[in-house]
Amino acid sequence: MNLPAEAFRPIAEVEAPLGIDNLEPWPDGFVGREAELARLDAAVSGGGPVVVAAVHGLGGVGKSSLAAYWAGTREHGCAPIIWIRADSLTAVEQGLAAFATRLQPALAEALPVEELAERGLQWLASHTGWLLILDNVEHPADIAKVRARARGGRVLITGRLAVPWQAEATVICLDVLLPGEAEQLLTGLATATGPRDLDGVPELCAALGYLPLAIEQAGAYLAHQRFTTPAAYLRLLTENLDRAAAGADPHRTIARIWRVTLDRIAETEPAAVELLATLAWYAPDAIPLSLCRGPDETDQAGTDAALGALAAYSMITLDPSTHTVSIHRLVQAVSRTPDPTDPHRSAETIELAHTRACLHLDANLPDYTDPRTWPSWRTLLPHIEALTSHTPSGANHDTTVRIASIRNRAGQFLSDQGLHTNALDHLRKALTDFERVLGTDHPDTLISRNNLAAAYDTAGRTTEAIPLYEATLADRRRVLDDDHPDTLLSRNNLAVAYDAVGRTAEAIPLYEATLTDSERVLGTNHPHTEAFRDKLAIARERQASR
Repeated sequence: MNLPAEAFRPIAEVEAPLGIDNLEPWPDGFVGREAELARLDAAVSGGGPVVVAAVHGLGGVGKSSLAAYWAGTREHGCAPIIWIRADSLTAVEQGLAAFATRLQPALAEALPVEELAERGLQWLASHTGWLLILDNVEHPADIAKVRARARGGRVLITGRLAVPWQAEATVICLDVLLPGEAEQLLTGLATATGPRDLDGVPELCAALGYLPLAIEQAGAYLAHQRFTTPAAYLRLLTENLDRAAAGADPHRTIARIWRVTLDRIAETEPAAVELLATLAWYAPDAIPLSLCRGPDETDQAGTDAALGALAAYSMITLDPSTHTVSIHRLVQAVSRTPDPTDPHRSAETIELAHTRACLHLDANLPDYTDPRTWPSWRTLLPHIEALTSHTPSGANHDTTVRIASIRNRAGQFLSDQGLHTNALDHLRKALTDFERVLGTDHPDTLISRNNLAAAYDTAGRTTEAIPLYEATLADRRRVLDDDHPDTLLSRNNLAVAYDAVGRTAEAIPLYEATLTDSERVLGTNHPHTEAFRDKLAIARERQASR
């Protein structure tokens, strides 16, 4: 591949163009948090890392919203603003790579993820004045390299209080809203379209534990059901469920709201309920609209109506500028958790949603060998990681095979991009599932084993690749016969591996036999035959020079 001139430009000379900020949106009617905002003003100006941490591991408390609101409304003087989802090392690499492509779009289809991520990190290390927001950090080790090298700007981190943060970090603890703030937020949302009966606002806020996410979703419901008072809504919540005390578990609180809201949505847009259950299996942020539709779906108007209904009730957030959808992690967790008393969360319903998510994602995976598809792959990788990691161990036969296929293709792309650890993890798990479900002799199993061997080879671990190549060749000879094109490729792969580790004396006879059979089976001018001929010539030259 011929690299564009931008690839050779020293990164220290690259200036950030205007308009590359990717700050996440904050909720409409953001209220309160004055003390936390003031602490952020003081802490970020101090120069050290700042952590916005939820107390007690609380979800839905508004860590990300506070960070986004502060970055988007306060006079901090930092530019550009870089927002990176940082709940895993892979997500951090993806975020750095995405930043690098915003800096230099010409490199999006020219460099692999690993090199783009390094380029993004080099830019941070060689420039000053930027603001980096690392959102939802689960393990400080995932951002250690960024923290060590990116020293010229300001770093804002969101995470949980239970995480062991560095001593140098300023930790700002974030709890639920104060009662008055929660009531202000609920009132503002409920009256967005005009005055209304607000009977029961304090009681509803208390029942929701003053949790911002819960208040927002309840407010969205009330805004669209103008004749439902807060008191009536509270009765809906408790009608068939035990009433939760103030400060109740966030998962249970969201589950109660979720049930009432979906009951209402299902009356007019039942497809929206299915769509929400499907979205629960992907990463929470930047879900492409293509994953919202099935591979053969032609009813775009229906999908758009479903998305609109979910957005109207604050179940999801739409971003028309990027054609993506986001959903809160807590809403996803509730959606994936079976509850026999909830018709929207029966075990069968959740399994069907998981199957749809697999089908949609599998249908959207492009040809990784075409550099033009690399940006699409980078967009899909977080959703591949989420779907495969959340897939239950007892998934049915077809789902297991599809997940293994997704892992197999993702592993090949990651290996090609130089992300060897993740590639090997996906490919090992794919092979395990193929062997368990399809058997060791199935063609897909043989392909999977060959791909794993190739990934070890690409990672420089050829001695670990050789036993896999040998096993694959033996099985293909037995199952497919010695002249099958796949068998010829396996023979060549093994010869290349032997040659790479200095076993040229073993490689040459294998090259010779493979070339002879390829000329007979495929023809003397076939691309594979020509490649086999070239590799044999190189091996003979190498042996003669010793």
